[in-house]
Amino acid sequence: MFPELIDTRPLRRAVDGALGWVVTNWGSAFEAAAKPLLLLLNAIEALLVATPWWLIIIVLTGIAWLATRRWPLPMTVLISLLFLGVMELWRDAMSTTALMIAATLTAIVVSIPLGVWMSRSARVRQFFTPVLDLMQTLPSFVYLIPTVMIFGPGKIPALIATIVYAAPPLVRLTDLGLRSVDPAVMEASRAFGTNPTQRLLGVQIPLALPTILAGINQTTMMALAMVVIASMIGAGGLGYQVLQGIGRLEVSRGLFAGLGIVVLAIVFDRITQAFGRQLQARVGISEVRA
Repeated sequence: MFPELIDTRPLRRAVDGALGWVVTNWGSAFEAAAKPLLLLLNAIEALLVATPWWLIIIVLTGIAWLATRRWPLPMTVLISLLFLGVMELWRDAMSTTALMIAATLTAIVVSIPLGVWMSRSARVRQFFTPVLDLMQTLPSFVYLIPTVMIFGPGKIPALIATIVYAAPPLVRLTDLGLRSVDPAVMEASRAFGTNPTQRLLGVQIPLALPTILAGINQTTMMALAMVVIASMIGAGGLGYQVLQGIGRLEVSRGLFAGLGIVVLAIVFDRITQAFGRQLQARVGISEVRA
């Protein structure tokens, strides 16, 4: 046994007391600030649930066709979505998709500007790098505790936990993509008299777009990876079906719900990867022509 050098109980009590003070004095303010996230999630879920299943299948299959112009990916998407319907997982799949989309959209809004800021300042990068490391390595159950204490069980803490878990890859890849733009291209743009904003919007972001899209892909996959954990605090969806399968020892329920999560991951992963390759090809052609 490691010797007890100091008594950590006062520190533990101080941490618990500080969080309790935050919940008591700022809980309502945090709930009001998070309400737009809840409205976004509920709106996306209501839209997906109200949309006919066949229309969603047509739209996603069409997007897959536009991303590749070949039949293997659209057929994979079609079969995957039909699997969700045949196994009676459609509504839960739409709830899970809504959580994933809301988390990904919020992460995009927050992460891309932060990645841009990091790419422009070494000090900002030095500050946020350990924060991102902590967000990626800290077990998700740890930051579920304060979110549940502040908001109570429900969709808001599940969405916030998903955003915290899924955002770091997009921040890192945005920063990396912008810093990896060829210095010769940046110098040429300066020679034409562009200001920093014009260089960012007209040169850096278009050339870094494939890398940024790869970050969005990783954020989407990590958001889907959180659905089972998020279901423990009221997110619902396919993750809740997995939990029910565990609690009731129903192998079929847990297995098919787990396969449903895999199906969603395959659909969104393949589509975003296909668009990333398409953008990469376009950027490569434009660079060669330049």
